[in-house]
Amino acid sequence: MPETSRRGLLFGAAAVSTGALLTACTSNEPKSAQPAGNSQPAAADKPGKPVTIGFAGPQADHGWLNAINVNAKSRAEKYSEVTLEITEGSNDTAAQIGQVKTLINKKVDVLVILPADGKALTQVGLEAMKAGIPVVNLDRIFASPQAYRCWVGGDNYGMGLNAGHYIGEQLKDKANAKVVELAGIDNLELTKQRSQGFADALKNYPNIKLVARQAAEFTVESGQAKMAQLLQAQKQIDALWNHDDDQGVGALRAIQQAGRDEFIMVGGAGAKSAMDAIKADNSVIKATVLYPPTMAASAIDLARALGQSKGVSGLSEMEIPTSLTLYSAVVTKDNIDQYLPTGFN
Repeated sequence: MPETSRRGLLFGAAAVSTGALLTACTSNEPKSAQPAGNSQPAAADKPGKPVTIGFAGPQADHGWLNAINVNAKSRAEKYSEVTLEITEGSNDTAAQIGQVKTLINKKVDVLVILPADGKALTQVGLEAMKAGIPVVNLDRIFASPQAYRCWVGGDNYGMGLNAGHYIGEQLKDKANAKVVELAGIDNLELTKQRSQGFADALKNYPNIKLVARQAAEFTVESGQAKMAQLLQAQKQIDALWNHDDDQGVGALRAIQQAGRDEFIMVGGAGAKSAMDAIKADNSVIKATVLYPPTMAASAIDLARALGQSKGVSGLSEMEIPTSLTLYSAVVTKDNIDQYLPTGFN
């Protein structure tokens, strides 16, 4: 699942345009862009010196994590001079540490690491940096900034904040509006941040009260079970904020089984199933707040720039930034066609 406990340089761009900004990592003379696997434009500058990028991520046992791998691979394929050494991926920290050490021993030029556990993999990140291999830390952050050259990831607090503001605007004229929250795994920092952002946004709407909250586990089954409990306990609600679109599939099943349709639902992450439902506009789900897996494509862009000692087009600095936080855009029927190509299965 996506996780980060740090928010860095915030670009006012959503998933599509963030990738576009980072693609032209060196040149002010762009060529015609080719669509990447996620429909983002490919790199707009001429090929530079060859770069071998090592990519290590956790096991793709969740739709978002699988989309991370897809975005990394498809982006690397757009660069003729980039070789991507990608590991199998593992949720076992010892196994992932071993995979990263193998990439270090292969003397790759740059490493992109999405750690299964940021704290547990901090030491191997430090090892890579000490070996002269710059590290792009993707999403789940290492415990020490010395373990990476650049961090790129999503904005969990911003997800909750933007979900809260969207719901608030829909219900601002309704007296005594009731909202429920279907959170993720409660012991994860990301869940705490998403809930805090949501709570902070609702403070701007005194007519709205959060009447119930359940924590699920980012799975279809947990989403269905916990949503059924919420619906049984609350006989009338006006809105639902669901942290994750995968568990949202189960939540929608529970909603349909209960025959409830008096409220609006806002999802999280940007799965294609949620976007399809928003476009069809025939269910309670009316929006999803992005946690874009396109960050993996941006990480490849940044790693390539590091390997070629280049900066980012559009910025004055000679070097890439230390951190990059992607914006959590709210996708509704009004802008669904723009974001639908980024939806993941």
